[in-house]
Amino acid sequence: MHAPDTALVLFSGGQDSTTCLAWALQRYARVETIGFDYGQRHAIELEVRPAVLEKMRALSPEWNARLGEDHMIDLSLIARISDTALTSNVEIAMQADGLPNTFVPGRNLLFMTVAATVAYRRGLNVLVGGMCETDFSGYPDCRDDTMKALQVALNLGMATRLKVETPLMWIDKKQTWELAEQAGGQALVDLVRFETHTCYLGERGARHDWGYGCGTCPACALRARGYEQFAAEKAARGE
Repeated sequence: MHAPDTALVLFSGGQDSTTCLAWALQRYARVETIGFDYGQRHAIELEVRPAVLEKMRALSPEWNARLGEDHMIDLSLIARISDTALTSNVEIAMQADGLPNTFVPGRNLLFMTVAATVAYRRGLNVLVGGMCETDFSGYPDCRDDTMKALQVALNLGMATRLKVETPLMWIDKKQTWELAEQAGGQALVDLVRFETHTCYLGERGARHDWGYGCGTCPACALRARGYEQFAAEKAARGE
């Protein structure tokens, strides 16, 4: 039996999933989180997850009351069956098919299937993911059509009524920063800047205005550009 107003957020410890978690905490009475260890090169994201969750709790008594159990799932099989720049120490580059070699085939399909299984067991009726096809690298498993098809397949396969929510699907990175500010004010913006991790290379040494990272990989480039646009608009308003 699924309880009303409950959600499971796919939470990596990055900018997008942290913003989605705040979005969910505004809307659902009980929110749980799920993360995946898939042999990712940027495993630092797994290390920052607990601190991000604790600081999310500290931002709001209401959020603290709503935020429930965190689930960590071992999906290391992904690294064993794929050869990508996210799971191997190779240079990031474009492939002949037009996709960067950071694309991990089937990753989000597995994530959503495992998340749906956990949600089914925990009685949670909404899956929340940070997939986006506005500012993205062209990954087919981040597209709206994919998420809609998955929702249908998961519900057919489990005879349930799970809903898949993707609050970032049609917004760019600047708007993702704005969404964080709307949800939790400057405190959440700063948490996203300095506690979350996005860099594909796992770099956490250099601190920039937009947070930590190498500054050159596709993930850093998108995050930095979005923050620069967000900050420039705030400055123009005198904020």
